[in-house]
Amino acid sequence: MINSIDTGVVEALIRQVGREELVPRLERVASRFKPDGSLLTEADLAADMRVRAELAAHWPQVRMLSEEMPLAEQQAMLAEGGPVWCLDPLDGTRNFVGHFPLFSVSLALIEGGRVTFGMVYDPIRDESFAARLGGGATLNGRPLPQRVQGPGLADSLALVDFKRLPEALAAQLSTRPPYASQRYLGTCALEWAWLAAGRGHVYLHGGMRLWDYAAGSLLLAEVGGRSATLDGEMVFRLDPGPRSAVAAADPALFVEWQRELTQRMRS
Repeated sequence: MINSIDTGVVEALIRQVGREELVPRLERVASRFKPDGSLLTEADLAADMRVRAELAAHWPQVRMLSEEMPLAEQQAMLAEGGPVWCLDPLDGTRNFVGHFPLFSVSLALIEGGRVTFGMVYDPIRDESFAARLGGGATLNGRPLPQRVQGPGLADSLALVDFKRLPEALAAQLSTRPPYASQRYLGTCALEWAWLAAGRGHVYLHGGMRLWDYAAGSLLLAEVGGRSATLDGEMVFRLDPGPRSAVAAADPALFVEWQRELTQRMRS
């Protein structure tokens, strides 16, 4: 399926949607709460509808799984099999509502139980991160290098979301951090992309959804990075339920980071 899709067309489409549907609404955003307590804005809906229509016009045989769909529909679509687009039209909605310029559009193609294409677009910086399975990763069309031999954990910049972590682990990391410094962007998809681009060394999140990590996890894997859940499982799973993520672009650093977290959870 991926061989029949012009990913350059997909990238151009998503960039256009980000620039035309998200950025103009940043300073005049209206929002409401969804049943799960998360925010929904007219920008989410407008971008979702635009991407759906554009992708359907080009590839009508590929169904769309979006964050804005009811959970039962998401589960049914994944259970049926067949290729699906997995879309988060606005990742970082809380940032967007607060006029904080860190948010992204995330799109992945899932087929045969794996992600074969993924992209994360940052419309504020006009940065498009993209990857094809086995084909490497790019930033605005330029190859991202394999990440090897970075700093040790003690000298690392960590991207960590404390809010969704087990309380004891979050307390330990905040009071006795094993890394040099910590940041949190508020958009999972962009955090994966930045990690793949070398903007940070280790990553930790306590519970993200399929549309948050599908594209980003492929980006990281295509630069040689590694990831797992806090329980040591693969992060990617054909399930819209929450998944934790431990990751690093440098495989040796990943082992050190994972070992550190395992020891702390057991203590």
